[in-house]
Amino acid sequence: MHEDRCASRRSPPQQNDLAAGRARCYTGLAHHSSSLPATPVAEPAILPPAHHARAARWTPTALVAALLVAVTSAACTKPDAAAASAGTTDSADAAEDAGRPALALPVATEDARDGDLILSVRTTGQIRSDAVVRLRSEVGGTVTKVLVRPGQAVKAGQLLVQLDPYPFDLAVREAQASADEAEQRFLESYVPESLVTGRGLSPGQRQALLNRSGLAGARLRLERARFEQQRAAITSPVDGAVDAVDIAVGEKVTAGQLLLTAVDTRGLRIEAQVLEHDLPFVRAGGEARITSSGAPGRELRGRVDAVLPLVDSVTRAGRAIVRVTGDGVLRPGMYADVQLEATRLRNRRLVPARGVIERDGRPLVFVVRDGRAQWTYIVPGRSNGRDTEVLPDSTTGEIPVKPGEPVIVEGHLTLTHDAPVKVGVKTNRP
Repeated sequence: MHEDRCASRRSPPQQNDLAAGRARCYTGLAHHSSSLPATPVAEPAILPPAHHARAARWTPTALVAALLVAVTSAACTKPDAAAASAGTTDSADAAEDAGRPALALPVATEDARDGDLILSVRTTGQIRSDAVVRLRSEVGGTVTKVLVRPGQAVKAGQLLVQLDPYPFDLAVREAQASADEAEQRFLESYVPESLVTGRGLSPGQRQALLNRSGLAGARLRLERARFEQQRAAITSPVDGAVDAVDIAVGEKVTAGQLLLTAVDTRGLRIEAQVLEHDLPFVRAGGEARITSSGAPGRELRGRVDAVLPLVDSVTRAGRAIVRVTGDGVLRPGMYADVQLEATRLRNRRLVPARGVIERDGRPLVFVVRDGRAQWTYIVPGRSNGRDTEVLPDSTTGEIPVKPGEPVIVEGHLTLTHDAPVKVGVKTNRP
């Protein structure tokens, strides 16, 4: 009965395992018993009943059978112990799962903020450099040094090409000698007369003596020789980069020959096409945001420098000039997407536009509070595709999202209310 009560407390799978184990044990016992060799027994002598009992207990066949029964009984208890152990382990795993915290989902956030909502006009335009300089030689000579290569960054005033300086130094010395001789002739022509008469020369007389001595012309030739000496060293006029080099060392160049091209990569402008019905909203001094497919993930800020007066009669579009400082990514000749400031709504509560989703037809954002995603309904106002204005609730008169609260912008499309989250990326908007 004790065994039956224990069996009733076991689960059905454990009872099945126990029954199968016992069947195997009994089958093994029967097999071993049948395989024992028959032991010939001599006809016993007539003994008293007590002697018969002792003899029966020590018969070899009976002894082997008793040992097999003991071994199989011990083996049959093993399934019970294993089943009990499995039950204990399952209970412990269930208890551990019940106490384990839920998995926190990784998300990315941006802070809500108070600021100006800038409504913009979207357009495109081509990037141009303020200075694309094709450097030409101002004097003739032989190239002795080319110190740059195409694509190399340069600074204003940096030496790029050097012509052979010796002919220019020689010309300066020769012009200096001629000027000294002319000055000597000039002094000799009026000093003696001044000593005799004791009077100085009038301006007219002085100019006449200068012309007669050749001193004025000699001084001009000396100035030109020095100018050409300086022009034998060609320097960069801009901060930027070299686009092309058209000469080589040893080449003899003439005055006016193209040497190389330098491009200003810092001072950039964009000629943005603006449709005529948007022109009244674009003003000089407004903010501009510039992106380009040639620089994915990068955004530069510029200013509207001018709105040009003419409108193309075919495209019905005018032009706005946007100035931007290059960072080495935007290059002249690229096309760029431009957002021009049209209207500025000041002092608004803003959340990232990509954080706004809809559930059951109502707009909401997920705000992270105490490590959990809180489902927060909002009343959205105007949006520029980057920021969305949050208006006060019509019932309470309060804005449900506070400045500085992290709003989930990635990983929120399948979230539920109060789900545990882990903020992996947090960005602060300017």
